[in-house]
Amino acid sequence: MTLWVLGLNHQTAPVELRERASFGGDALPRAMDSLRQSPQLAEAVLLSTCNRTELYAVADNSQALSQWLEAHAGGLQGYLYQHRDGEAVRHLFRVATGLDSMVLGEPQILGQVKDAWALAHDSGVIGQRLDRLFQQTFSVAKRARTDTRIGANPVSVASTAVRLAQNSFARLDESTVLLVGAGETIELAARHLSDARVKRLLIANRTLAHAQDLATRHGGVALPLTELERHLGEADVVFSATAAREPVILHRHVATALGSRRHKPMLLFDLAVPRDIDPRIAELPDAYLYTVDDMERAVEENRRSRREAAAEAEAIIDLQVARYLEILRAGNLHAPLKRLRAYGEATRSEMLEKARQQLAHGRPADEVLEQLAHTLTNRLLHPPSAALREAALNGDTDLTRAAERLFPAAPGYHHPVVSNDDADPAP
Repeated sequence: MTLWVLGLNHQTAPVELRERASFGGDALPRAMDSLRQSPQLAEAVLLSTCNRTELYAVADNSQALSQWLEAHAGGLQGYLYQHRDGEAVRHLFRVATGLDSMVLGEPQILGQVKDAWALAHDSGVIGQRLDRLFQQTFSVAKRARTDTRIGANPVSVASTAVRLAQNSFARLDESTVLLVGAGETIELAARHLSDARVKRLLIANRTLAHAQDLATRHGGVALPLTELERHLGEADVVFSATAAREPVILHRHVATALGSRRHKPMLLFDLAVPRDIDPRIAELPDAYLYTVDDMERAVEENRRSRREAAAEAEAIIDLQVARYLEILRAGNLHAPLKRLRAYGEATRSEMLEKARQQLAHGRPADEVLEQLAHTLTNRLLHPPSAALREAALNGDTDLTRAAERLFPAAPGYHHPVVSNDDADPAP
């Protein structure tokens, strides 16, 4: 079977398509069940983030992967990329190292790859081949970050958004900022906002306890999500990143909030996929909306500063891909030897146990040893003997030559010379 990766990301698909293809909330456990029940996929790992949805799988062909993704979200053809074997390995190494990220070298992706592997492991859809690959991936990503400056001054989409807010009309030390959600992205935003000494921080989340925990650690005020509309007008800047499948900040919410603000502008950052903020809000006067796709332009400066380190990381990945494939090929070449040894060990154990039983029943040791040697020899030589007879009948000279190399002649043995006239006709 072949190793495949099939997916889409911020380079190949717009945000509206990525949000349809993402797996969030209850969709992820259901996806694991579906992958486990698919007879066409021997192993699978599903990676779904705000910027990519990728399916890594061991399968006979990629058609099963594309059909599975299309069943989840139609209309993906033309936006999907696929890689196989060595190129699939290279792609995963680059993803985990942050070389394929919107923010070059961003550190969160490695944790997301580890989470995808752990979920596949717990769900029983990962096998030895993908498990070994992902373990190697973690090692490669760690080495790339240790040996290069690809991870220096870590930059995330959240920190990029905060930096944009700082460079806008909104002075953070004089602004009220509303955070919607309580996941990793909002946690990062809260940390950067705290460092920027934001004047007032509001945190709204569906689970109030999570918002309270975040507010305690970063000096904010926690709100239930049901209070979002009532407090929206207080916010000069809004950052939203929830796992909701539908927008949580609607057009009418912002229109009402802007009316109460008497045309004082509002800056909104939608850092979620699927999107949290109704895109029509960008049409409202005094509302300035940024999505994760808008971050692409903002992070270009970061990408330029890290290109030299990225080149060094690419060289490390090239070397590690070659080494991984060498190990894989060596393992495939050693497989027949392992099978041969396993067959020999199993036969030896079986014959030895029978000999012990015969001795325990009082049979003479000489008889038992003679039978052990005779039976063991016949059992071990039967498979190669049968294969050589079939090769002789089929004219397979490669196998007979290999047998001459594998089985040297016994002392005193002379190869018989048979003329064509004396040779027995093949049956």
